[in-house]
Order: sequence, then C-alpha cells, then structure tokens
Amino acid sequence: MKREELAKLIDHTILKPEATREQVVKLCNEAIENGFASVCVNPANVEICAQLLKETNVKVCTVIGFPLGANTTKLKAFETEEAINDGAQEVDMVINVGKLKDEDFQYVENDIRAVVEKAKGKAITKVILETCLLTKEEIEKACQLSVKAGADFVKTSTGFSLSGAKIEDIKLMRKCVGDKLGVKASGGIRSYEDCIAMIEAGATRIGASASVSICEKAE
Repeated sequence: MKREELAKLIDHTILKPEATREQVVKLCNEAIENGFASVCVNPANVEICAQLLKETNVKVCTVIGFPLGANTTKLKAFETEEAINDGAQEVDMVINVGKLKDEDFQYVENDIRAVVEKAKGKAITKVILETCLLTKEEIEKACQLSVKAGADFVKTSTGFSLSGAKIEDIKLMRKCVGDKLGVKASGGIRSYEDCIAMIEAGATRIGASASVSICEKAE
C-alpha cells in the first residue's frame, strides 16, 4: 500500500496520561506532515489540537468514558458534548463492559446511543469494545448493539487493557457489521506489517502511536 493511502487510514494517537503539551503539538505537526486521518487525544487536549489543525484536513478525535467505560451514561453524553464544543470531530467511546457481561443489553445500547445522539451531525462515533475482555459471543452482541444505536464504527481496544487488536477479532467484527459500520483496529499495532494485516482482515481505520515509523516502511 502506498504511503499516502495508508496515512489516510490512521488515527495518530497519544493517550498516555503523562503526555505533555509539547508532545501533543508534535503529534499534530506529524499528522499534518504525513496526512493522517486524525489525531486521537485525551479530552483535555482537544482544544489545542483543534487550534493547530484548523486549516488542515486532519480531524480531531478524542475518547469518551476512557479507558474503563464505567462512567454513567449521563456523564458520557456530557463529555461528548463538551469535546465537540472544544473542537472534536470524532469520538471514540468505551462501552460498559460489565453491563454487557451482565447481559443488560438495553443499558449498553442506550449508553452508546446517548453518545451517538450528542455527536449526530457534528462528529462520528466509534464504539470501543475492549475485545480482550470479551468472548466471541459478546463481541458479536456488542457489534449488533453498536449498529442498533447508530454508531459509525466499532473499535477493538483502548490499548490500556490486557491486550490490543487481534486479526481474528477484526474478522469477526467485520462479519458482524458487514458494510454498515467502519472497523477500527487499535492497541499494539506497531509495524507496517501489523497495519496491513489488520486492513486485509477488514479494518478501515487504524489507531497507532507508531504511525510515523509505520508509514516510513510503506511504498
């Protein structure tokens, strides 16, 4: 895959809690230089990214209910609204994993929908499933609920749990959502080969912090 084509599929990411302003500015500059789809940052860094990327094609992505997904639905909705007001154009929200495991599916669907409704017409919504904590059946159900709630993407991982994206999970997620939703692979993707494998499995977006080195190895 050509470098510029690959870059357009990547959310250039820095979500570590110790990320400094200098590192966030560097992230934005790298995203502009390489033509990445977006930068993905914590909510407190959305405003500065929106300022830096204002005249560019690079979107600002942030995370909601991150990294546990255990915030209340009302708080996730508020966080989404505030992030969009600060300049976010994409929001990656974490599902309530415990409620999914309790088979409280209406709660999970409503939780996703609350974010989708706040983002509608203003930002796209990606739903982080945290696949490493789920069974195959739970991944399938989470995908179905994401479709029902009107999300735009399903996403594998936060990158802060037991493990990240796996090929078999991407294939399963793509099978579940068909062409209705995008699929984002994130967590542990550090090489060009990892990236291509995820895309071939069905991913239409990649979340990575090693984005620059990944693209340097592209054609």
